[in-house]
Amino acid sequence: MNKHILIVAEELQEALTRPQTVVIDCRFDLGDPTAGRRAYESAHVPGAVFLDLDKDLAGPIKEETGRHPLPDPDELSRTLGCLGISRSHEVVVYDGNHGGIAARAWWTLRWLGQDKVRLLDGGFAAWLKRDLPIEAGAATRGPVDYVPSVRDELVLTTDDLLQAEEGVAAFNLLDARDAARFRGEHEPIDPVAGHIPHTRNLPFTDFVHDDGTWRSLSERASRLSGALGGDLDSDWSVMCGSGVTACHLAITGLEAGFREPRIYVGSWSEWIRDSRRPIGRGEG
Repeated sequence: MNKHILIVAEELQEALTRPQTVVIDCRFDLGDPTAGRRAYESAHVPGAVFLDLDKDLAGPIKEETGRHPLPDPDELSRTLGCLGISRSHEVVVYDGNHGGIAARAWWTLRWLGQDKVRLLDGGFAAWLKRDLPIEAGAATRGPVDYVPSVRDELVLTTDDLLQAEEGVAAFNLLDARDAARFRGEHEPIDPVAGHIPHTRNLPFTDFVHDDGTWRSLSERASRLSGALGGDLDSDWSVMCGSGVTACHLAITGLEAGFREPRIYVGSWSEWIRDSRRPIGRGEG
């Protein structure tokens, strides 16, 4: 069943009239980690609060982790409560356009136990394109209690991959990075290029148009089904460079009625922490 995770700008504008709606801006630039907050303070959807990928949606990087490990659930819960967000609210998340960062916010909130989370199709760019109202500065809301209910069953770990008797292939793992990075032809972010053997490549960018709006559900579902070999009943999982854009594929899966995947949060940036782990190059 279609879970209607995506919401278009006009729907969000109407939803803003309802007190249970809370909007989260999570724009972020890997090349300039402070750019997202600056952009938010310059202009954002009215009433939107801000979450930072590095500071809020991820925890401290350790020697054995990837670039965006899971945040401490109690710390994130306190942050959400201070922003006036509770689990009873209907949350809408957005980033600059294609949803790669917003998808991580969407998934992290689901991991924390938030059931009602949607994502703005086309992000803030789509909002601006329709000349809808904006505001500047930091929005404030009265603090509330956020009581988490962590869903660790949504998480795939490096230990899971290493300890499985059937090996990595057992997890039906899709890699959402672009094809050149997957093949090991170039690596602009991490120190080692390539992919985990027995994974398959499905770039999340294949799921959006050039303007950052998402392709039709039927088209996205067809691409995902093809990558999974047409088997919609088996368990599957997703990864990327650091467990961020992988969440993009999970949204399509749920909207199309597939089983909910597990997210390999550590992803490629964690896998390569140990040079003894195998690395694949080429098509896979």
